Order: sequence, then C-alpha cells, then structure tokens
Amino acid sequence: MSFRTRAAAALALSAAFFLIACRPNVSGLPVSVRRPAPDFAAVDINGRKLSLSDYKGEVVLLDFWATWCEPCRTEVPEFARLQRKYGSQGFQVIGVSLDDDPRPVRDFYARRRMNYPVFLGDAKLAESFGGILGLPVAFLIDRDGRIHAKYAGRTDAAVFDRDVRAALERRAE
Repeated sequence: MSFRTRAAAALALSAAFFLIACRPNVSGLPVSVRRPAPDFAAVDINGRKLSLSDYKGEVVLLDFWATWCEPCRTEVPEFARLQRKYGSQGFQVIGVSLDDDPRPVRDFYARRRMNYPVFLGDAKLAESFGGILGLPVAFLIDRDGRIHAKYAGRTDAAVFDRDVRAALERRAE
C-alpha cells in the first residue's frame, strides 16, 4: 500500500472517530433505573448554600459542564429557557462546572445572565454520578430524587423539553 493510500485511510478513520465522538445526543441514555441521585452540599458561585435534597419534590436538571466546552456553552441558553418556562412548575436547573478556576465561571455566568445556580464540582461528585467521561453530561432527576435520564454529549433542546415536561407531569410517590 502506498504512502498516499495509507495516509488517506488514516485520515478517513480519524474523521470517522471524530464524527462519532462529537455527534449530538438525540435522546436520554438509560442509567440504572430509578437509582437515587447522590445528594451533595455545595456553595454556588454567588455564595448561596445548596444541596440536592433541598429540591426533593421538584424535577431537577443537573448539568455537568465547563466554560471551555463549546457544546456545553451552547446548551446554557437552552437550560436558561427551560428554567424560565418550567421554574414555576417545580423545575430547577443546577449547573456543576468542572472548571478548575472559579473566575472564568463567574465571568461566564455574568455575561450569559444565567438564571440558575452554578457551583464548582469535583472528581468526587462526578464519580458519585457514575463518572463523567466527557462533557456535557446532564441528569434529569425526578420528584422522588431518582435519576430519570442521563444525557451524554450535546442534546437537542426538544429532547430536554419533552423529558422535563413528562417528568413534571408525574407526581412524587
């Protein structure tokens, strides 16, 4: 096989891996069915204390993201829209930034006028949710505090809208 043929094959293979790795997620990926979401306590970037258990009885979208992650950045306006649309119905978005430095997170939060709490997460918190192997990753948590869905990668806004609406329609057990 000539060098050109090998180079073309390697390039095609690399492109295929890239396209597979960067494809958008079009539906929630299954996780352990109805597994209780791990509780945590944190202080958000505005100094307010919060814990997941504070939101029991509400539907929570817990978003693991980072300021340097372009797909994460594009989901932020969608999550802000969901918060505006469903917040009065018992829905809360919580952002978990996996940035190392809080300064870019605070700057991003202010520039984007985010309307939901954001705090800095760590490897321990990510591991408690089964490990976060790439970003973005979001978990939809139902009114009973159980994981309803996991979304890995860039997810279509219509999927979040549909799933949040369905979770809100279900009453806590």
